[in-house]
Amino acid sequence: MVSRRWWMVGLGLLCLALGPGLTRAAWPDYWPKESPPPDPAVVRRDALALADRIDQLVAARWAAKGVRPAAPADDAEFLRRLYLDLAGRIPRVSEVRDFLGDKATDKRQRLVGQLLESPDYVNHFTNTWRALMLPENNNEQTRFVVPGFESWLRKQLQDNVRYDKMVRDLLTTTVANNQRQLVVPGGPNQGEPSALGYYQANELKPENLAASTSRLFLGVKLECAQCHNHPFARWSRQQFWQYAAFFSGIQAEGQGGVFAGAKDKKDQKQIKIPGTDKVVKARFLDGKKPGWKSGVAARKTLADWMTAADNPYFARAAANRMWAHFFGVGLIEPVDDLGGANPASHPELLDELARQLAAHRFDLKFLARAIASSRTYQLSSGGTPSGPDDPRLFARMPVKGLSPEQLFDSLARATGYREPPRDGRVFFFGAPSARDEFLAKFATQDKRTEVQTSILQALALMNGKFIDDATSVERSETLAAVADAPFLEADGRVEALFLATLSRPPTPQEAARFGAYVRRAGSGGEKKALGDVFWALLNSSEFILNH
Repeated sequence: MVSRRWWMVGLGLLCLALGPGLTRAAWPDYWPKESPPPDPAVVRRDALALADRIDQLVAARWAAKGVRPAAPADDAEFLRRLYLDLAGRIPRVSEVRDFLGDKATDKRQRLVGQLLESPDYVNHFTNTWRALMLPENNNEQTRFVVPGFESWLRKQLQDNVRYDKMVRDLLTTTVANNQRQLVVPGGPNQGEPSALGYYQANELKPENLAASTSRLFLGVKLECAQCHNHPFARWSRQQFWQYAAFFSGIQAEGQGGVFAGAKDKKDQKQIKIPGTDKVVKARFLDGKKPGWKSGVAARKTLADWMTAADNPYFARAAANRMWAHFFGVGLIEPVDDLGGANPASHPELLDELARQLAAHRFDLKFLARAIASSRTYQLSSGGTPSGPDDPRLFARMPVKGLSPEQLFDSLARATGYREPPRDGRVFFFGAPSARDEFLAKFATQDKRTEVQTSILQALALMNGKFIDDATSVERSETLAAVADAPFLEADGRVEALFLATLSRPPTPQEAARFGAYVRRAGSGGEKKALGDVFWALLNSSEFILNH
């Protein structure tokens, strides 16, 4: 377990000015892209070294602001947080018991590694990247391209494809020359792994693709400059269309939209600005002119520039998104607004994370391991640090709302719900699954640290059919198992429900209160009373938040 005095050691080391030890010069640029995969032991060692560097740089900021951080999270708080961040769900009761009972000093590091190699990691980050990459434009047709694109993402994550390669493959995907090769409802290729869904969801429009790719992969909001110049904006309308020109060869055929056919003139490198007679040539956002090569498509040239290790935006945008994933708040906020007028809370830390991500071949697991292994990540969300309680000082873990997928999968895990098997296809008139209905109801674009539950969402959690079934002894697998366990008394049954929902045993006060409630119900009403306890825990703020 992490010492509660670790922060004092960190502050004491500040007098060394973060000197000898781990410095920028000490990091070689590992592993050229052509070389074999690095030794996993070396990667783990480097990740732990980067975790220490994270703690040093964050502690330096605390010292400058006169902040004393919160205490470290206990094992139960850390366990639940890590499962939600890496696996997208709460842990099973058996996983809780095993971890809390493990006395090894390295159990947290081992758990980080286990979850990074688990199928749950692939599922969770497939959901995470799909939610980021596919536009939320309320277009019902977009849902038909989701299965194929999701399958493509899943394959990338299963193979631990480098982030730069994943983005390169997306940017250079061959766009079909006829509609048969695109995704159509009920067609033979619906659900097959393909990055084409990304282009279809953006309606095959250069301006949509420009706005999306710059925001996702460069942390640059260009769309505000699409129609006109803003007096205080960094990006001009001409810059927007110069960037959009890289996608100008993609043209929808027919009436356009998600299911339009498409053609791609790969050698096209210019575009006309709408409403004007001005034609602009493709140009990088850093102002450099592309070095065009014969036979190399415009999107390939863009991909080469974008994913280069020295690109001023790419690695920093990826590192900032990964940090925001774990902390709910980016080192730069908003995460898609990198720029001189929006400085990082910890500039040196962001630069270090970006440089190490690039040096380690854009391995997102490497960065995830480093962040999750840091003592900064393992601080408690409870208590109030001395000094300014600014979330961007990271003196305690910010409380984060669960994504719709995290909430559903955690509810399913807690209650024992199993989704009926599906064939992976979506049809116009097919009945939505319980998961589909839940995700549609809880879809949100809110910032994770500012999520608010709507009235309809609260009602769905309190008395919707899914929760009603989940807290019924006749229909809930978990509740039935707890209620019928012959070796448990009332207090043991209450503890089992706490472990299943909140991933911790009840406090003495909670055990006394809930245990008394169940015992008062008597043998005839004990099962219903346990259902009431289960309902209360599933509807608690502690369950629907990551802390």
